[in-house]
Amino acid sequence: MLAGHERSLLTAPRVFSGDGLDVGTSVLLDETPEPPQTGDLLDLGTGWGPVALSLALRAPEARVWAVDVNPRAVDLVRRNAERVSVANVTAALPDEMPDVRFQGIWSNPPIRIGKQQLHALLLEWLPRLEVGAAAWLVVQKHLGSDSLLRWLDEQDGLAAERWTSKKTFRILRVERVED
Repeated sequence: MLAGHERSLLTAPRVFSGDGLDVGTSVLLDETPEPPQTGDLLDLGTGWGPVALSLALRAPEARVWAVDVNPRAVDLVRRNAERVSVANVTAALPDEMPDVRFQGIWSNPPIRIGKQQLHALLLEWLPRLEVGAAAWLVVQKHLGSDSLLRWLDEQDGLAAERWTSKKTFRILRVERVED
């Protein structure tokens, strides 16, 4: 279910959550506020695109960027955007992204890549938020959500808080507070 409607979408093996919408992403979509209606929004680690497509459907005047390191995932997002008739999604590999500031970032980040790589990934993308804009991250409690929250809150220019908890997940809200 995306943006309140059942959708028939393409998934694939070797793409995150290749057999359908995973619980963490579902929690992220259910527990975060409506996205800004205009500007640039980012789905970081898009997989087959459930977050990007939901954002595009909920904010048709916004430009939604769906970024993933997996070319197969990027292709799936493009095909799924066509299936649900949204023209405001741009799927891209990280090195294809222009220099854009985001009004919001949503992510079910790849925690299992390791702490050092995860931190590098977040430090690459979170500073691209507009000042005052927020990122929404869903992280399983037992996979280090609380330590990630502490680390995020210690980073210059960011303020992090636990937004909510549901099932075995925490939603972290990370605001960019200064340049």
